[in-house]
Amino acid sequence: MLSTLPTQQLTVEDDHHAALAEYAFYACKDLMYVRWHGHLTGAEIIRGVQEAGAWTMPLNFSLILNDKSDTGGDWSEALPWLQYEWLPLALQAGVKAMAYVFSPDRENRFASQHFVAALRPHMAIELFEDVDVALAWLQQYQPGRAESSPAVLAPRPA
Repeated sequence: MLSTLPTQQLTVEDDHHAALAEYAFYACKDLMYVRWHGHLTGAEIIRGVQEAGAWTMPLNFSLILNDKSDTGGDWSEALPWLQYEWLPLALQAGVKAMAYVFSPDRENRFASQHFVAALRPHMAIELFEDVDVALAWLQQYQPGRAESSPAVLAPRPA
């Protein structure tokens, strides 16, 4: 997967002091890798994103690898907040593409598919079952690469 060490890392904990989300910033790849854990709810997603917000704000990245492969639960209550609060801030900060690795959990997949559909008109985003495949797709968008324009890349079927 990622062969370099992250420039910076942050772990957001849940109410039981277990990892809720791990954030790893790779400056050399223009990438934020977020790995979620456990049974997620809408409130936990919002809290996890908000707690990391102050930490991620000064970092410059245009790519997000959002990994929910180790999660379950229905977090669909967070969808309006993600679409109307988080998304405008992410776009303003320069996020251009997101590779989304989804969970094998059926409830989690439902929310994930709605999230991707809401973001697709605003940024390049695709669903994946494998982190390595997701990262390979995402790296097409690294700055300086000729094929970094979303108009050039054909969407991968979900």
